[in-house]
Amino acid sequence: MPHVYFTTVFILLGSFSSFSQTYVGKVFDDRHGPVEDAFVQNIHTLQHTHTDANGMFQLEHAEIGDSLQVSAFGYTPVIYQITNTAEQATIPLKPDIFSLDEVIITQSIDAIEMLADIHLETAPVNSSQDLLRLVPGLVIGQHAGGGKAEQIFLRGFDIDHGTDIAISVDGMPVNMVSHAHGQGYADMHFLIPETIDKMKFGKGPYYADQGNLATAGYVTFKTKERLDYNLFQFDLGQFETRRLLGMFSLADSDRNTAYLATEYQQSNGPFESPQNFSRFNVMGKNSISLSNGDHVGITASYFTSTWDASGQIPQRAVQDGTISRFGAIDDTEGGQTSRGNLLLEYRKNTGQRSFIKNNFYYTDYRFELYSNFTFFLEDSIHGDQIRQKEHRQMFGVQSEYNHALTFGSSELLLQGSLGLRNDMSDDNELSHTANRTVTINPIQLGDIQETNLYGYLDAVLDIGIWTLHAGVRLDQFDFRYVDLLAQTYQHLTRQEAIVSPKLSIVYQPATNFQVYAQWGKGFHSNDTRGVVVSTGLPVLPAATGVDLGVLWKPMPTLVVQTAVWYLYLEQEFVYVGDAGIVEPGPPTRRQGLDFSARYQPWTWMYADLDLNVARARALDQPEGEDYIPLAPDFTAMAGVHCVSPSGIIGGLQFRHIDDRPANESQSIIAKGYTVVDANIGYTWKKLELGIQIQNLFNTEWNETQFATESKLQHEAEPVEEIHFTPGTPFFLKGTVSYKF
Repeated sequence: MPHVYFTTVFILLGSFSSFSQTYVGKVFDDRHGPVEDAFVQNIHTLQHTHTDANGMFQLEHAEIGDSLQVSAFGYTPVIYQITNTAEQATIPLKPDIFSLDEVIITQSIDAIEMLADIHLETAPVNSSQDLLRLVPGLVIGQHAGGGKAEQIFLRGFDIDHGTDIAISVDGMPVNMVSHAHGQGYADMHFLIPETIDKMKFGKGPYYADQGNLATAGYVTFKTKERLDYNLFQFDLGQFETRRLLGMFSLADSDRNTAYLATEYQQSNGPFESPQNFSRFNVMGKNSISLSNGDHVGITASYFTSTWDASGQIPQRAVQDGTISRFGAIDDTEGGQTSRGNLLLEYRKNTGQRSFIKNNFYYTDYRFELYSNFTFFLEDSIHGDQIRQKEHRQMFGVQSEYNHALTFGSSELLLQGSLGLRNDMSDDNELSHTANRTVTINPIQLGDIQETNLYGYLDAVLDIGIWTLHAGVRLDQFDFRYVDLLAQTYQHLTRQEAIVSPKLSIVYQPATNFQVYAQWGKGFHSNDTRGVVVSTGLPVLPAATGVDLGVLWKPMPTLVVQTAVWYLYLEQEFVYVGDAGIVEPGPPTRRQGLDFSARYQPWTWMYADLDLNVARARALDQPEGEDYIPLAPDFTAMAGVHCVSPSGIIGGLQFRHIDDRPANESQSIIAKGYTVVDANIGYTWKKLELGIQIQNLFNTEWNETQFATESKLQHEAEPVEEIHFTPGTPFFLKGTVSYKF
């Protein structure tokens, strides 16, 4: 009878709220678009609320003559006087320079997350993957010619390419499950950075709307609905680096907006063997507001990229002078990939404060990667090069219902959703090759189909200084695999389900101080090829986490957030260098401390600081043999960003990662690094000139590192040691852009 119980509760809550006199309004921007998460407070009663995705809000006990303070980050605050409680208020906000003075800490808004908008405006990025660095404590590293997804580190995790972080764009997942190269592979290069409007992120498994892979955290991106201007941009840099960008508005009215964005990039990189890297992106988006307030959106995009790579090189070959830091043992590595996407969105208003959001996506994806991690360890004649290849079709659909209820001085936000994701990866291959032209022998070849059916319920109850946030998520998986190398046909299948409860409590006695506690269970799925043949392998390893934190604004121009956290993971993934894959490992425990600060000493200057400490250990292992390879134990990021009214913009960005164990016994150490980047630019009318410098002080650093056993062709015995990809040396790039 649980459905009867919940139905009765919803009816009673709805009936109760209907007896209270409510004042309803909408907050919108200068383009008549809704302003989400605007803070609305009755100055007389001090009762407050915030706007939903449609820009709607609702207040109790509002009377004629009361004044409402309305503010949102990036907009000029306004005071709105109530003249008629029977009519819906319409409150416009005008965009303004970002100001920490406007940030009001509320239970529903993460101030540190909001300030990522500053970086989007002031700090240039080399690719969309660089946007991940806006997450406090997240580090990325590239190690295959610029075309491969970056390696990710967060909260004591070597996440590889996405095993323990869920990434999505406009509701479409970026991560590829049961991928040819690694579980959760998240290549964001199909995304043009300048099309990003907002980003949201969270750490830990505490969010009901985030499912598979959201253990260390999640990141979501929202692309722009419209362009404020047309844009043409040209970048020119060292290492024969060039980039062309065009963004063109095709329609721009209150009810219909459309634009086209396209990008082409090429570079040879600093390596002795040219990378011959090239990437092409194109994206079109159309948004329509219907007369009844409903919203329809369609987005189509296509991306293709090719590259050569020098690959990871052994430390000993550099030390004995066999090759330089930018040399190669096998320079025939590289690959090609493409991704086409179609997204449809329909948001249906079902009441003043309720709506249903429906999303559909389809992706056609191709991937081919050549790597050589061990050189001549397995094959002393042809070498150990491997090819990983697949053709994937992915589609999904999700329907989400949102409803807000107000009763007395309390507010209840309800959310429920059902969704489906299906991945069909054909000819998912791992083969032994030579020179990217000869296939010596296939190692794995098969067709994968993985289906995830899910649903979640989420409720946020705001009762004055307390907020309770509870949710539960159910995920059902169906794994299917056909081994195309088997002598007889066999269709292997397995099904599994997991329930993930979530609970958060927020205590906020003032608008400048908040204490919160979070508890939740999440999971990452294992690779289909493993779960269908192994009865001992966990199919959906669970992650259980706890966060205790404080969000504080001690002065109008300073926001500080700190948290202590703990995360237990039932089963870990461990990188295996000699095969270029990941394999399941033991359960793990992580605990740590996060600290973030954002400071605005003047209206034109912003400063940020992120410090992150983590202790990661494998369980059920002997002491001293329980280190988690490459798990970072200390990272630090800091920056200063300037936006002058005179048109000058600029900044310095600092990032540091400490030395960390590269193997389970810590007998091999991956060296840490400290790198500083800089940028400066000037805007004059419609023209903008900019200079960007990566690695300002020309630091010698290793971007990615692995403890790998390998053998060079002249060696009699293999050696296990650090293999690395060198980080970019001093790199200068200029930009010219024209807005029209």
